[in-house]
This record gives sequence, structure tokens and C-alpha cells, in this order.
Amino acid sequence: MAKGFKTPSFSDRANASVAAKRALIQQHKAAPKRTQAELDAANERRLRREADAAASREQARAAKEALARAADEAAAAQATAAADLAKAAQPKVPTQAELKAARDARYAARKARSR
Repeated sequence: MAKGFKTPSFSDRANASVAAKRALIQQHKAAPKRTQAELDAANERRLRREADAAASREQARAAKEALARAADEAAAAQATAAADLAKAAQPKVPTQAELKAARDARYAARKARSR
């Protein structure tokens, strides 16, 4: 008769875990180390990427500000045009001097008719 599967005990599982951790540490220790030149080159690439990203952000911010400024100018021009249109649509209210001049003209015309 064939033997069945034997469930591993706690100590068997703990030993397997320790062995797996040891193997992983050995792999990590065996990995090739980067030289100072490689580290410097990677650092330079990172700095260049950061500078490019900062320039891109600045360019996007400037474009956004220009767009907002153009929208503000368009809104101001539209408000000015609306104010001019409203002012033109209002009836002209004569000043006191204009009213007196018109009254005097009517009076003079009436006197001229009666003579």
C-alpha cells in the first residue's frame, strides 16, 4: 500500500521558511554591485529628468496663466462693450442749461408769432 500525504508540522514549515529566507539573502548578496560611475550616471539622469519635469510644469503654468489672462481680457472687453451698448440705449436726459435754452427758444418763437 502507498503512503499518503503527510501534513507538515509547524516545525517543518518554520524550517522551510527560514531556509527560503536564507536563500533569498544569499541571492541578494550575490547580486552585482553598482560602481560609483554607474551611480553617478544614474544620479545625473535623475537630475536631468527632474529638471525636464520642472521645466514642463513651468511651461504648463505659463500657458495656463496666459489662457486665464486672455479670458479675463475677453471678459473685460465684453463687459465694456455691454456697458457702451447700455449707455447708448439710455435716453439722453437734458441738462438744466439745455432745458432753459429750449424753454427760452419756445418763448421767443411765441413772441415772434404774436408780433
